[in-house]
Amino acid sequence: MAKILGWMRLKHMTLLQSFIFLCCLTLITVLVIIILEFRWAENIRLRFADHSSVNNWVLPSLVAMVLFTVAGGIVLMASLFYRWKLKKPLEILMKASEKISANDLGFHISYEAKDELGELCRVFEKMRAQLEKNYRDLWRSVEERKQLNAIFAHDLRTPLSVLKGYSEFLTTYLPQNNLSEEKILDTIQTMKVHIVRLESYTDAMNSIQKLEDMPVHSHELEMDLLTSLLNDIARQITGQFGKTFGSSIAADSKKIAVDIHLVMQVFENLIANGARYAVGNVSIHYNVCKGFFSITVTDDGVGFSDVALQKAVLPFYRGEVWDANSHHGLGLYISKVLCEKHEGSLHVENSSDGGGNVTASFFMGLINS
Repeated sequence: MAKILGWMRLKHMTLLQSFIFLCCLTLITVLVIIILEFRWAENIRLRFADHSSVNNWVLPSLVAMVLFTVAGGIVLMASLFYRWKLKKPLEILMKASEKISANDLGFHISYEAKDELGELCRVFEKMRAQLEKNYRDLWRSVEERKQLNAIFAHDLRTPLSVLKGYSEFLTTYLPQNNLSEEKILDTIQTMKVHIVRLESYTDAMNSIQKLEDMPVHSHELEMDLLTSLLNDIARQITGQFGKTFGSSIAADSKKIAVDIHLVMQVFENLIANGARYAVGNVSIHYNVCKGFFSITVTDDGVGFSDVALQKAVLPFYRGEVWDANSHHGLGLYISKVLCEKHEGSLHVENSSDGGGNVTASFFMGLINS
């Protein structure tokens, strides 16, 4: 029977087709058995025609056998239907439900039947994969938020310590009139600088929070138009630093679909970072390949140190630049967040010539998410 059902490709039928097929197969089998039972009863009746007592038990026996055969056929059909169409997918879905309820998403659901339950298993697998992705994104977001808060608290410690020291200084010496007016004004001015620094950090934290809630709206546009806009931005930014730039392009498509405002914001950060550390020139390479639009910005400076390669995309990392009023160290971190929102990534390395090399990629299939 199993070979017959396998030959008939029962698992590739829909539930309704399988049910009808098994009903027909069971009906045929039951009818054949009932015919054989009638022949048996007729043979018994003819063989013992001279014994009237035989007729008294043959007919009841025949009726009982027919009823038993029909009941057995129904039970057999239900058992086969459950075994070949319901048992395995239900077990798979039950185990998957138990694992999901236990917050265990590290598994896969695989059931290749081309019926409704097979489709249900595939939909369940998509749901599991999406839940796993959401949990990973949430975990990563929480970890990044913890890291950001720790870095923020660390960077706030210095200006707060300075303000505390100056406040204690003024509280101690001002009542005694031991401070000149010039010293008092100088102290107040220094405190003001650190207060502005605290305000600047607070604004930076607010801007990061807004980035996490920023939607992505991708639109189709010509590749030449986008590169022209980006080159104009590069010309302005590098000019402010007294540097030059050059660009190149390699694209397998003339049109791309990206969020132009998001791409421009990332590009501005990359160019500003490259121009800040370049000796004289910044190189830009645009690439469209395998569904991703990428921008690589390379400077001719000394490149990233080993420490910088590990920490360049961390918030408030400034490398050798410590002017808090002009450079917060958020450019590459913001670019990383925006690239990931566009289902892309940000990669930092040193070029073969020794300069810094930063590549931002954006997935082109993300539309209005």
